[in-house]
Amino acid sequence: MTEATDPARRDVLGPVVGAFDAHEPPSRDLAADCVHCGFCLTTCPTYVLWGEEADSPRGRIHQIQQGLDGEPLTGSMVSHVDRCLGCMACMTACPSGVRYDRLIEATRAQVERRHSRTARERALRAAVFALFPYPNRLRLLRGPLRAYRASGLRRLVARTGLLERLAPTVATLESLTPRLTKVPRPPRRVPARGPRRAVVGMLTGCVQSAFFPDVNAATVRVLAAEGCDVLIPARQGCCGALSVHNGRTGEARRFARALIDTFTGTGMDYLVVNAAGCGSSLKEYGDLLRDDPAYAGRAAEFAARVRDLSEVLVELGPAAPRHRLAVTVAYHDACHLGHAQGVRAQPRELLRSIPGLTLREIADPEICCGSAGIWNVLNPEPAAELGDRKAGDVLATGAELLVTANPGCLMQVAAALRRRGATIGLAHTAVVLDAAIRGLPAAALTD
Repeated sequence: MTEATDPARRDVLGPVVGAFDAHEPPSRDLAADCVHCGFCLTTCPTYVLWGEEADSPRGRIHQIQQGLDGEPLTGSMVSHVDRCLGCMACMTACPSGVRYDRLIEATRAQVERRHSRTARERALRAAVFALFPYPNRLRLLRGPLRAYRASGLRRLVARTGLLERLAPTVATLESLTPRLTKVPRPPRRVPARGPRRAVVGMLTGCVQSAFFPDVNAATVRVLAAEGCDVLIPARQGCCGALSVHNGRTGEARRFARALIDTFTGTGMDYLVVNAAGCGSSLKEYGDLLRDDPAYAGRAAEFAARVRDLSEVLVELGPAAPRHRLAVTVAYHDACHLGHAQGVRAQPRELLRSIPGLTLREIADPEICCGSAGIWNVLNPEPAAELGDRKAGDVLATGAELLVTANPGCLMQVAAALRRRGATIGLAHTAVVLDAAIRGLPAAALTD
């Protein structure tokens, strides 16, 4: 039984009209803003892959409008909604300013409540959401993964190709896992080096803290070197990004309230985020909790303090000297940093400030690499196609190092490069800045 068919929930959800119930359906006014001009088509990864109108942003909006006009929630409509990566490239391209993000998130929340998925789909999604939003659970995987790789089983399984044929989702998860490094967890407060210029809280993240602790460590060092006291509260939970992007709105709100409580009273000027998807959702907390009388005001104030790492560093201006770093870099715009947050110039400005660093642009930067939160886990084959496309564009730059600001992108592109047998360094923006400030050689990034 779904929430929509449960008699105990009908007073909250209201009657079903067409595809949607009355509880926070997609906005008819926002859907009407789309004039179906087609500017979004060439930037939409699923339209680029398949050329199907129903798998384009304007095609999905048309289906949403049909649902609002009385058409039922069909399996076909759900399929096209599920196929959306949520990359928001269409919003960058749209001349009418259509809020596609709000339309697709509201629609996905309806789908999660009202659509009956197959047993396999339910099991997969249950497993994903029992694991990914919980940093401590993710960390428990590090030991078995390290043992699996050390045993040589990974190479043997890769040669047989059996895992891809029998369990493509498991194969995708295995291929995405980065090289595991052991980095001590940072202390709860790290003082500024030199005069204090700001007090910042830092989100450690779920995947970031479990699989990229070196990125968090570099972020702390860079912030301290630039004159920030860095506050890292214990027992941080998930920000709710994966949940809200997949229609699990109630779960996302619970995570949001807990995170607001965690950072309340810290005295921070900003909350610094080094993962694009997390930052995008955190900046929308005011909208997510707008109807919560106990949290609406706090959420809006909290969201106003959220900054991507690159935003804070550019706002403050450089204080720590940069040493020469002779390396050629291709910068990849993570979708939820470039499209959703509009942060493009700041990372490039920071990279160009490093003496000796050469910055090169990647072709078709608006096309998603195929990571998109958990989209690559739920849709491994088309995600691999997008990853291979992005890897080809990266290699075409001739750069020695790919730099981006999102753990999902790093894992996705790394997996695609391995499939090609290509060798290129990959690093988060924070790691590159840290190397320049500390005077590390370029080989520390590219090896």
